[in-house]
Amino acid sequence: MTVERGGLSALEIAQGVTGQKISALGVTEATLARIAKHNPVLNAFTDVTADRARARARAIDAAVAAGQNAGPLAGVPFAVKNLFDVQGLSTRAGSKINRDLKPSPRDAALIQRMEAAGAVLVGALNMGEYAYDFTGENVHDGASRNPHDVTRMTGGSSGGSGSAVGGDLVPLALGSDTNGSIRVPASFCGTFGLKPTYGRLSRAGSFPFVFSFDHLGPFARSVSDLALAYDVMQGPDPDDAACTTRPAEPVTPLLAQDIGGLRIAIAGGHFQNSVFPEATEAVARVAKALGTTRTVEIPEAARARAAAYVITTSEGASLHLDRLRKRPNDFDPAVRDRLLAGAMIPAPLIDRAQKFRRWYRARALEMFQSVDVIIAPATPCVAPKIGQVTFVLDGVELPVRANIGIHTQPISFIGLPVVAVPVPLEPLPIGVQIIAAPWREDIALRVAFALERAGVASAPSPRGF
Repeated sequence: MTVERGGLSALEIAQGVTGQKISALGVTEATLARIAKHNPVLNAFTDVTADRARARARAIDAAVAAGQNAGPLAGVPFAVKNLFDVQGLSTRAGSKINRDLKPSPRDAALIQRMEAAGAVLVGALNMGEYAYDFTGENVHDGASRNPHDVTRMTGGSSGGSGSAVGGDLVPLALGSDTNGSIRVPASFCGTFGLKPTYGRLSRAGSFPFVFSFDHLGPFARSVSDLALAYDVMQGPDPDDAACTTRPAEPVTPLLAQDIGGLRIAIAGGHFQNSVFPEATEAVARVAKALGTTRTVEIPEAARARAAAYVITTSEGASLHLDRLRKRPNDFDPAVRDRLLAGAMIPAPLIDRAQKFRRWYRARALEMFQSVDVIIAPATPCVAPKIGQVTFVLDGVELPVRANIGIHTQPISFIGLPVVAVPVPLEPLPIGVQIIAAPWREDIALRVAFALERAGVASAPSPRGF
């Protein structure tokens, strides 16, 4: 079993380390070497925690040699979006301002859970400033680059996470998703990504954006790895007021269950508009593989997207108001202007958006009485060029940054679990959303696993660098 060139899954690494066919330190050194070689092009990492990773890997190897259980992720390298607290690092959240913060005294909850399962943290990843981004471009750290074509966007705001996994620098990465920031980079970079149910995974020790929308979740190159990471991160956490008190519900043992009895539908209406041909083709391939032609319309999805904008920008502005007053020139101007606009939204509009949100959630839950899974595009197109400002949707020229999340925002708005699956079209991959009812990550992951086994969904090998 060789680790020098990457390509091993998290599951293969853990089995190899546990079986002493490879060492955790050997895996870590190979990972650090790949990062050193390819990150200057991809710009996925902002921090590499090499000394910490080596020390952790040596401890895992010692535990294995002593006959101890090193965990289901024994020796598996992973990295995190730089809005996660990492002990000893300032939590920059993609910003210039946060670099003045004191180093974090401890790791975020999900880092602690990953390492308790045997994983090895190797660094922190590039992201859009304060997570208010869909492009993967950052004025302070530079744009993260797409591993399939480095002239193209990774998607944001978890762009470094998508690039690092899509580029096979690490088998697992963690990101955040407020309006689509896991699903968009997964789509553009050709990886699997999971946005769990709102409240499923603890956000303790992460820098917030919109408290009522924020989710944390994993990226991986296979469904098995995605499920493995998700399983070890589950569980209540009193340090996150929104985190569920439900016990952990492992999905890995369920992945191979037959999906023949599931009621699967294609999202119509809003989700079939504003798409390029590649998004239509990807959904059609997934629908064909799943044997479904049924269409359902999620009611008022376009209005949900508008309401999500109102709540996002107003909550974000409230969070950053002091920074906007004291250090306006240290923001990315595009982020600053959107936050300033959010600070001026009248309270009655915010109230109406919240009331609509409750209505919309109730209608969506009614839909899941007659369907188990809904499939929809993750992005309207494959990754645009870095710096591209506009594209044409339905014959109208529109801003790229504001409209990449046109199909993700109506879903995270009400906290539904979604797996983004990569469909390896030529010349670039694009993602499809597998959407399930709250707390039914198991169903979405089973469908994703079936699509992967059928060869319809897969993470293509990087070829852009």
